[in-house]
Amino acid sequence: MINQSSLQLPDLHKTHYIQPHKGYYYRKSMNISMLVLTGMMSLLALVPLFWIIGYVFLRGSQSIDLAFLTQTPRPMGMEGGGVLHAIEGTILLTLLSGLLAIPPGILAAFYAAYYPNTPLGVAVRFGTDVLAGVPSVVIGIFGYALVVKTAGHYSALAGGIVLAILMLPTIIRTTEEMIKLVPNLLREGSLALGSPEWRTAIKVTLPAALNGIITGFMLGIARAAGETAPLLFTALGNDRFEIKRLIQTGLQSKQPILAVLNNIIQQPVDSLPLTLYKYTQQPFPERVEQAWGVALVLIVFVLVTNVGARVWVQYRSSKLQGS
Repeated sequence: MINQSSLQLPDLHKTHYIQPHKGYYYRKSMNISMLVLTGMMSLLALVPLFWIIGYVFLRGSQSIDLAFLTQTPRPMGMEGGGVLHAIEGTILLTLLSGLLAIPPGILAAFYAAYYPNTPLGVAVRFGTDVLAGVPSVVIGIFGYALVVKTAGHYSALAGGIVLAILMLPTIIRTTEEMIKLVPNLLREGSLALGSPEWRTAIKVTLPAALNGIITGFMLGIARAAGETAPLLFTALGNDRFEIKRLIQTGLQSKQPILAVLNNIIQQPVDSLPLTLYKYTQQPFPERVEQAWGVALVLIVFVLVTNVGARVWVQYRSSKLQGS
């Protein structure tokens, strides 16, 4: 038999206090060490960014002046000239690609978010993931075979189409994820009040997710604005492209506005990345120096676009919160 007197039962009425100072200095030192380590890694990740931007700014600012931004290039071997043709071409290609990519991207994202398990919804997500991994030069060759060969000439429209294809995966996936973050109660409430599905999507879901969707647009535009390889097969490049001259010529010929616009988008155009690539391949020192200026203008263009979108998103968020 077990001797009950030898058993030591726990005293349930005895209070056991936590010892807060046990291991305190060890925990504090580990916390400080990890904070310092993560801070150093964060700074290390930012070093290449500021290094590249700073170096491009130092080299590019030497070539940038008013003439550089408002004039077209001069013949090779001559100093001076500018990159107005590339700036106008970049803006035109960005607008065209945005107009071609944003509406179908939003519609596809809504379908993939509302009907994710249907065959078409699965195909949209799978195709988007595959398209995001396709090299841009392959899409450029596709655009050449589909648009350039059919039309018989290079054009801004062909360049806008291939850039729109590059933008689609980013727009679709970002928009889909933002739509999924919208509370389902908003959609159900709108449908319960008798609103049709399409009106609910436009009037309720889209405004609620607009901030994140705009961010996706900016990511897609930033990628399209920096592409070079697809434009070699579609837009080709045009040192004499000038929108003002094309508009004046069209108005003097009394052409309709649509005909003038069609003439503009049917012209071969240059872009900042394409001009940068061509200038770095030339043996003339003045062209190489101008290439640094082109790089700086491209960085500023992308930066201003993204900062402008961020400011608008913050303004809209503060306005909605205030109301």
